[in-house]
Amino acid sequence: MINEKRLLEQFLALVKIDSETRNERLIVNELLEIIQNMGYNAVEDDSATKAQVGAGNIIVTIPGTKKAKSIMFTAHVDTVVPGKNIQPVVKDGYVYSCGKTILGSDDKAGVAAILEMAHVIREQQMEHGNILIILTVGEECGLLGSKNINRDLLKADMGVALDSNGNVGRIVIQGPVQKTLQATITGKAAHAGVNPEDGISAIEIAAEAIYHMPLGRIDKESTANIGIIEGGKATNIVCESITLKGEARSLNREKLARQISAMEAELHKATEKRGATIALDIIEEYPEFSFTEQDEEIKIVKKAMENIGVIPELVGSGGGSDANIFNGYGIRTLNLGIGMENIHSVNERIEIEQIYQASRLLVEIVKVVADHDR
Repeated sequence: MINEKRLLEQFLALVKIDSETRNERLIVNELLEIIQNMGYNAVEDDSATKAQVGAGNIIVTIPGTKKAKSIMFTAHVDTVVPGKNIQPVVKDGYVYSCGKTILGSDDKAGVAAILEMAHVIREQQMEHGNILIILTVGEECGLLGSKNINRDLLKADMGVALDSNGNVGRIVIQGPVQKTLQATITGKAAHAGVNPEDGISAIEIAAEAIYHMPLGRIDKESTANIGIIEGGKATNIVCESITLKGEARSLNREKLARQISAMEAELHKATEKRGATIALDIIEEYPEFSFTEQDEEIKIVKKAMENIGVIPELVGSGGGSDANIFNGYGIRTLNLGIGMENIHSVNERIEIEQIYQASRLLVEIVKVVADHDR
């Protein structure tokens, strides 16, 4: 049903286009041309300016041919670094990175699978409800494309994101809520060799607070991390100011609130103990989502998987994705595995058959939905 040769060639062509996050102009231009040449209406939204990224999200609307649920399919077009001059290597049924860059199967395998689905729908004149394709930018730098999309254009009864590791068959049914924490601690500068006792070291305060914070794996649903520390001017100056940045995430919103409170408490305690000041900023980056086996979206995707001989695997995830954002907008969106391995590394690879299966699955989801009245 799908054209495997065309799909693989499309994937290889896409990964060769430079599209490191915030620099998506080339890939967006290419995708707009590809989609318009298929005969579909594709537009670029105005999120580039709002999100301060290289291009806007691509939004494709395919009017339905029958009364059925409307579906949104989504993947992101940007990659992490190093993602310039990618040279994919096809060997033994896999596509590999050449070893000097990432491959970009995260998430161009998802993009290619969606494009092939769109080809098949038109070529085989498949019956379907309204279909919305969203190809986002800025996902790798904070889900910025989906956060800044024009929500008036998002009209769908359910959504399918192709952006999870794990083979085709994996269905992410839980995603965490995440909050980021930024703290600026201000102490007092002094000469480190002449009168250090007159200084208040912001570095020492931060170190004490971090030492007492609960971090890492908190429980099976929650994690926390301090990932960035910036500050100091010279070794002979007691550090006056430091900024630290961290995060906490949990599948349980109440647990997240307790974790953030514990991190804040240690920062305040260490700061007050030494007579310094602190400015704290807490931001919710994305909301949680959760599905059960009784949900209609799960039943639809499981049936489509079973129809193509794939065994469904329902899992929770500690990672965030555009699926979190779209669920927050009210479009119940599942994130599906696509087979990418060793992502965000120069050892990235993907099995070619997984790309084929992903596209077969999307086509089958369209069929299953079309067979059921609203």
